[in-house]
Amino acid sequence: MKVAVVMGGASPEHQVSLASGKGIVKAVELLGHMAIPLVIDAEGNWVDGQHEAIEILQACDVTIPALHGEGGEDGRLQGFLEQLHVPYVGSGIAASAVGLDKHLTKAVLRAHGIPVTPGVTLRGPELTDTEAGLQKLKAAGLDYPLFVKPGNGGSSFGVSRATNLPTLLAAIADAAAIDPHVLVEREMVGREIDLAVLEFPDGRIDTAPALEIHADPSQPFFDATAKYDSAATRFVVPAPLDTELAERLRRTAIDVFEVLGCAGLARVDFFVPSDGEPVVNEINTFPGFTPASQFPRMWAAAGVSYAEVVDTLIRTAVARG
Repeated sequence: MKVAVVMGGASPEHQVSLASGKGIVKAVELLGHMAIPLVIDAEGNWVDGQHEAIEILQACDVTIPALHGEGGEDGRLQGFLEQLHVPYVGSGIAASAVGLDKHLTKAVLRAHGIPVTPGVTLRGPELTDTEAGLQKLKAAGLDYPLFVKPGNGGSSFGVSRATNLPTLLAAIADAAAIDPHVLVEREMVGREIDLAVLEFPDGRIDTAPALEIHADPSQPFFDATAKYDSAATRFVVPAPLDTELAERLRRTAIDVFEVLGCAGLARVDFFVPSDGEPVVNEINTFPGFTPASQFPRMWAAAGVSYAEVVDTLIRTAVARG
């Protein structure tokens, strides 16, 4: 098959996407297909030119949109591909858009009885009117320490930990510079556990063994530095979980995938407090996909190689048409 791999994009995750795309291109070629890389630059322009990109996409059997964050993981590229009638890997327009919007994700999951991190969304005047913002936090029973993050985006860009009013105001300003909706959430003390969800060509949905994150202790939390630039961050897979908790997280991850209407793949991230119930932190509808990323690591622990995961994604997308 001819497989287009779209990478890059105008988001803070541009470089991560390029690394994911390069890994996928190698796997596609290893599988015996013709890989055709298509790069979108950091300004959002197709490097080959949009008209040529359209011709290339329409000439391919399937497209892998290996973009992270806005402009690619948020449904825009998926809508473009649907207009071109090009089969593609992963979630459709609605699931992609909702999945990248942390507020909408949590609203939908909460409505379906799936526990999520407690928090509120600040928007409009609440971002600059300190008293209005504080009243909203107080009404929700939120107190320091707090995590502040842009409503859209990934890779922990624009995420800060606030321990008092000055750090809270600075964190809100940083997050608002990225997105007009800002989430303020309670700090969850406990374990960070990820689940990799994969859809198979016959429609079956399953998860790989869970992964536990041990972030670089020199960093304030599992931030972008701890994710991409630190040798001290450790991923433990399979995560040491008792059977009941492992099954509960597995079932919840699949529920999240189905409730949001996802397709193909997703990574569902949980907090597991030492003294409470597990909560969903977020979903990534196209998670980091370098050979060192969490998603392929989890499937490797299940005995499924990087190339085999890519093969499953391609065959599932083609089967779905």
